[in-house]
Amino acid sequence: MEKRLGALPVVSEFTRRLDLAGIVDAVCPGGASAHVTHGQVIEALVANRLTAPAPLVRVGDWARTWAVEEVFGIEAGLLNDDRLARALDAIAPHLEHIAGTVGARAIGEFGIDVSRLHWDMTSMSVHGDYPVEGQDEDFPVINYGHPKDRRVDLKQVQAGLAVTADGGIPLHARVFDGPAAEVSQVVGAMKDLRTMAGTRDFLMVADSKLVSYANLTALLASGVHFVAPAPAAQVKDQVYAALDLDRATAVNWVPDRDADKPPERRERYRVLEDTHTLKGPRKKDPELTVRRILVHSTAVAAGQQAARDKRLAKAGEDLGKLAAAAGGRHYKTREKIVARIGVITARRRVTSCLRWSITENERGTPTLTWSFDQDVLDGEAAVDGWYALLTSIPADQADPGQVLIHYKGQGAVERRYHDFKGPLAVAPVFVQHNRRVAALIQVICLALLVFCLIERQVRRALGPEQTMAGLYPDNRRVRPTGRMIFYHLGELTLRIGHITDPPTVQITRGVQLHLLDLLGTDIGQTRPGLDGGAGPAGLGVRAAASVAQQTGRLGRGRDGGDVRAGEGVGEGGTRAGAEPGAVPLLRHDLQTRRGDGVVLGVVVGEDDERACGGLQRVAVGELRVRGGELGGAPGAELVDRVVVDLDLPLGGLGGGQHLASGEVASGGEIVDHGRAQQVDGGGQGRGS
Repeated sequence: MEKRLGALPVVSEFTRRLDLAGIVDAVCPGGASAHVTHGQVIEALVANRLTAPAPLVRVGDWARTWAVEEVFGIEAGLLNDDRLARALDAIAPHLEHIAGTVGARAIGEFGIDVSRLHWDMTSMSVHGDYPVEGQDEDFPVINYGHPKDRRVDLKQVQAGLAVTADGGIPLHARVFDGPAAEVSQVVGAMKDLRTMAGTRDFLMVADSKLVSYANLTALLASGVHFVAPAPAAQVKDQVYAALDLDRATAVNWVPDRDADKPPERRERYRVLEDTHTLKGPRKKDPELTVRRILVHSTAVAAGQQAARDKRLAKAGEDLGKLAAAAGGRHYKTREKIVARIGVITARRRVTSCLRWSITENERGTPTLTWSFDQDVLDGEAAVDGWYALLTSIPADQADPGQVLIHYKGQGAVERRYHDFKGPLAVAPVFVQHNRRVAALIQVICLALLVFCLIERQVRRALGPEQTMAGLYPDNRRVRPTGRMIFYHLGELTLRIGHITDPPTVQITRGVQLHLLDLLGTDIGQTRPGLDGGAGPAGLGVRAAASVAQQTGRLGRGRDGGDVRAGEGVGEGGTRAGAEPGAVPLLRHDLQTRRGDGVVLGVVVGEDDERACGGLQRVAVGELRVRGGELGGAPGAELVDRVVVDLDLPLGGLGGGQHLASGEVASGGEIVDHGRAQQVDGGGQGRGS
């Protein structure tokens, strides 16, 4: 019997470090007779969203086919939709406390830098009636608003995220009413972040909704610095048209998307600085003066020019057709032509630059002449590429270029919303009450936190370059994303054994081992049982050639006998019953040898280690042989006598190739896709 294991052990480890279940149980204690606590249920919901998102009514089915009981110690029958709904009802009054406590725990446990936080809001459209009079007013109300997906026919609920510049971690999340105005939520978010950060100072980066007199007054009074773009209405085009681009300072920064482009094709930025003044709604309100960074982007300028050219071309086409049809049966009168011009100018947005006139001949037939005002077009082109940023950061702490770089990190929160609505499937929402909708969205935000922490851990473990091979079939080196990490770990399976044969994790690809090593997760560990006992037996780990046979065989000696986990070779490569000179493949127990650096479960040589796509910590401290042990320090003299075969696609060799097809040591055999090929003793061989 097999179950899907996927990334459940990794999720379990990260939720344990966050103390997610403990934090929930502290504010939502269950009854003494409860078979599973609210905290355990919420933890299981988080795991479901990260591995195979399902409606509440299907979570029990997910738990039966996945190794939820083996990893979390929760029986599938305890995760029915009624129990899940009761857990959501229990946490609903405490959502802000749970989110803040878990976020603060993440900061301390994972050492997250909170010196810069990016805030933004998004909307989730819902299908269903959700009558306002039937909703609980103590929780976010589902109603019509201004949806980001432009589904104005659907009601919505909103969520706000505060994401760190360090790894894009969503430390803070809140759920809001559907019609709530973004500008009104900034102060509340700032206060929550101030509470979470404690004594740490932080910079708040947001979009133009942050800029209002009330918001800036609160931010300045609290000592929280900010960066946000100025609303377009607050900076007139005449300001930009008067700027001298030659006097602007070039910014030494290249977007990641342009890093591989030649210098002449990269986006370039130049900046100037002055001040911006905001007046309060009342005459007695003091004026607020902040720094204004005027930014020019070559990519923005090119995009605006291209958009204008497209609008003019389409407007010219429409006006040409109208001029040709003027006086015909559809446009016999001046009034009809004027009405059509109004439609064209509104649709193509050329009202400011279009000049036209209508004349009539002696028979009253109208004629249309038109043109675009070049002076107006030149004036529009003069302001292309310019926009303004407002900030309260003192000039001695950040020059204009650094302020721009801070703001450019705002894309991190947009990427997290992409994960929120993509892999974690926040929509559609299959619950009826608005309090449960709010609680479920908050649970998904907690899942997003775990998702991002896992991505950050892998990237930090890879070092400064933060790239690895093996994630794509062509083995190109890329930065691993949370989506790709969960995709590859999702193929892990668990073979359920019996009393003499403990459960075994089936690892089929080398990239899975690499990711588990980077995450530092011991997949052989399980949670305690529901009664607080030892729980299921520890999980064995199998990373073998021809894993489909599930026999533990890694190779054969010349006698044809199997070599199983825990067996090894003695001096000269002799195995009981094997002819001298045959060096069968060797396997080590990953669970017991992990602390000594054996991460593949087999002994690999230097060339094979290179083929593993970056696994640098493979070492051998001892070889277990039948009848005793052969001790030895890690070194090439032991490794070079072993032939390695995993039948696993690994980085560095290209798609479809395997470790056995790389450099192999002498005196053994190669098993490639189940076909054995002998390598002469004493020689160096290369697989086919």
